Amino acid sequence: MVLKGNAQALDAETVLRSVSSTEEGLTSSEAKRRLSEFGPNVLQEEKTSHLLLFLRQFNNVLIFFLIFACVISLALGKVGDFAIIASLVLINGIIGFWQELKAEASLKALKRLTESVDIVLRDGQRTDVKSSELVPGDIVVLSEGVVVTADVRLLHSESLSVDESLLTGESIDVEKDATAMVAEDAQPYELENCVVSGTTVRRGTGLGVVVATGNDTYLASIARKAEEKAPSSPLTKALAFFSRRYVAIVVLIVAALSVIGLLQGRDFAEVAYLMVAQLVSAVPEGLPLVVTVVMVVGALSLSKKKTLVRYLPSVETLGSATIIASDKTGTITEGRLSVTDTFFVDEAGSKLCAALCNDSKDGKGDGIDVAMATFLEDDFERLKSENARIWVHPFDTNLRAMATLNDVNGERTLFVKGAFEALRGLSDDDGSGMFEPEIDRMTSKGLRVIALGMGGDAVDDPSAWKVRIIGLMGFVDPPKKGVAEAVESARKAGVRVMMVTGDHPGTARAIAESVSIFREGDDVITGKEIDALGDHDLCGRLRRTTVLARATPENKYRVVKLLQANDEIVAVTGDGVNDVPAIRAADLGIAMGSGTEAAKSASKMVIVDNDLGIIVEAIRLGRNIADNLRKVIYYLLSTNIMELMLVGAALIAGLPSPLTAVQILWVNLVTDGVPDKVFPFIKAEGDVMERGPRKPTQQFFDGSQIKNTLYFSLVMGSALFVMYIWLRGMFDDAIVNTIMFTSVSFVQFVNAIEAQKEREPFLKNIRWSIGINKYVYAAIGVAIGLQLLAVYPLGDLLSATALSLEHWEYVGAICLFTFVVLELRKFTELFLAKRRPEEPKREVLTVCKADDAT
Repeated sequence: MVLKGNAQALDAETVLRSVSSTEEGLTSSEAKRRLSEFGPNVLQEEKTSHLLLFLRQFNNVLIFFLIFACVISLALGKVGDFAIIASLVLINGIIGFWQELKAEASLKALKRLTESVDIVLRDGQRTDVKSSELVPGDIVVLSEGVVVTADVRLLHSESLSVDESLLTGESIDVEKDATAMVAEDAQPYELENCVVSGTTVRRGTGLGVVVATGNDTYLASIARKAEEKAPSSPLTKALAFFSRRYVAIVVLIVAALSVIGLLQGRDFAEVAYLMVAQLVSAVPEGLPLVVTVVMVVGALSLSKKKTLVRYLPSVETLGSATIIASDKTGTITEGRLSVTDTFFVDEAGSKLCAALCNDSKDGKGDGIDVAMATFLEDDFERLKSENARIWVHPFDTNLRAMATLNDVNGERTLFVKGAFEALRGLSDDDGSGMFEPEIDRMTSKGLRVIALGMGGDAVDDPSAWKVRIIGLMGFVDPPKKGVAEAVESARKAGVRVMMVTGDHPGTARAIAESVSIFREGDDVITGKEIDALGDHDLCGRLRRTTVLARATPENKYRVVKLLQANDEIVAVTGDGVNDVPAIRAADLGIAMGSGTEAAKSASKMVIVDNDLGIIVEAIRLGRNIADNLRKVIYYLLSTNIMELMLVGAALIAGLPSPLTAVQILWVNLVTDGVPDKVFPFIKAEGDVMERGPRKPTQQFFDGSQIKNTLYFSLVMGSALFVMYIWLRGMFDDAIVNTIMFTSVSFVQFVNAIEAQKEREPFLKNIRWSIGINKYVYAAIGVAIGLQLLAVYPLGDLLSATALSLEHWEYVGAICLFTFVVLELRKFTELFLAKRRPEEPKREVLTVCKADDAT
């Protein structure tokens, strides 16, 4: 059911009785009573306090962990430690809170679509009424330019056509007929006798009765889906997946080390402070900030590609996408009709008809008229000026044609354009059979066909017209240049493009085939077929489906949810209100720059140029960004776990901690905090579009990442611990502590250089190793300067003492050892990789999960 009470399936008199109204309208007193009963004609939503929205942002395992570290730091009087960690927690909360507020903006944008003034009949008189005061039973007057603000069953219509692109996404105006009867199970695009909230009258007049207002309208059903919380991004899922496991392991390790410390007879305060040191060393405090920096830099890069990022994690989501569900109009096609095929028996007469039986002006007007004018180029204005119009019969939805009478070279000539069947009914010429094969040829290519005819002098009475058919013109919303290449690039990258449209299946298939979205063996599925299938059967169809035709907002939304339930990362593009539910539900909702404010507010990204090619290029950039995030996560985690290993080993051995909590914070947030900020500038390793997308759980923490992280942490943690024991036998505690403090920092500098390339050794291609990110060397130079500052001028604040040249030799030695260890791993992996077969790209929907996944 689309309209309340199935009004589309009832005759006008029955509908009037059902809402207790007449064609004269309601009385003012009755309208006031109904307004009190039904409420204002606006979209209502449940409100959540901003305070509660803000507090929700801290419901996270890793956040709890950091808050616990804050409490301990404050209890021990470590105010500096407390301030730094608390600041990170607060920044994370503010970012999440901002995202929640944007969801509210989406609904407000939908509300603005229905804010206007309507002409209604009250007390038998025409009256201007605020759209918010419309009630069921009101009789509304429709005319050109009117924005419909409620669901209306038509009572009368005269050449009425409506722009429903806001709801269907299609650029062709829809003809309306108040006398038509529509089935109860009709789709939104089949409501020939109704107009729904959010659409606009383009031509003609009408009178209708309001059957639904406010939250009972079809537009409201779309708005309710817009309120749904958007799914977490792959990055958020991956970080959550990691956080739960990582925190559990760290808690066990820290608890065990604390018990060991107490059993060793250490003072409770000392053990508590060591616990803070271990927590600080284990938790990558800089990770939230550096992840944000990577995404900000990525967003700036995308802006150069005319892609505006509204939600930072979506920068990475692009790189994880497995399916792009693209709107047709304006993204795959130009969003305007164009004449692409003609068949003229009388070319001069056909061009005259196309020019004279045409109401477009300055490139504006009905899409068919504008396309004809564009086709005629300069001849359009010349022909109109040379052949004066005598009268015009506007497009008649019953006749399905338009006519004009013009003075052509002193003779009164009739011109008619419209549906071929309509013109054939006005023609006595039995030669119309020559046109039928041409019509079949054009329609097989997905074209909309308009017939052209002309006759002698006539009055403005269709029953008296006699014409001969002189030509056919085929129209289509043409594909944009470069779309086919973009689709092929996406396919090579393991990303499938699905086209979603309200078009007829034949038209949709023809367009999809022209840009390589539809290929032999693919399937086209319609909205009615989607409604008829259960989740499991629909999932089976979607394995091979690349075109969704006659798709409603509900169809698009359901397909997105079902794909997500089967582990697909879905990017959805759209520009109308009809796209809002799917955009909101998608892993990455992309709005078009020329789209509605509602679509933009619901989206996470806006493509200024409405170009699928830009989306595919953004995927390329998104994958590089994801790779850089993967590298910086490896860098921070490997160094943090190394510190935990070093501090933990010393505690087990009954030795003092090699590093103080403040020193660990310095290393994690200051010394490391410079190199990690330049990871966003790492260039791509090879062609990222030659591989398939990674699963969210494997994007940052797959087996290879875990192995590499543990390899560095265990080997270097052990090496530093051995070095610590060695140094304790040679120098006093202050010197040993400072050497360890500096060594840990410099080991991480070496690790930062090696982390610029995940797979290839530094020595294999030294020029590329240096050129992949020149900024990292400048950053390390700054970081070295900061470390020297910590050791010399600020030594007292950080419990450090000045080092001599002899002491620096140990620092140099451990750096060289680190370089050798990492190069050895990479060369070994390179050797083994050559012996392994290449992994196949991930196939879409290889397995369908249980029924009713959505």
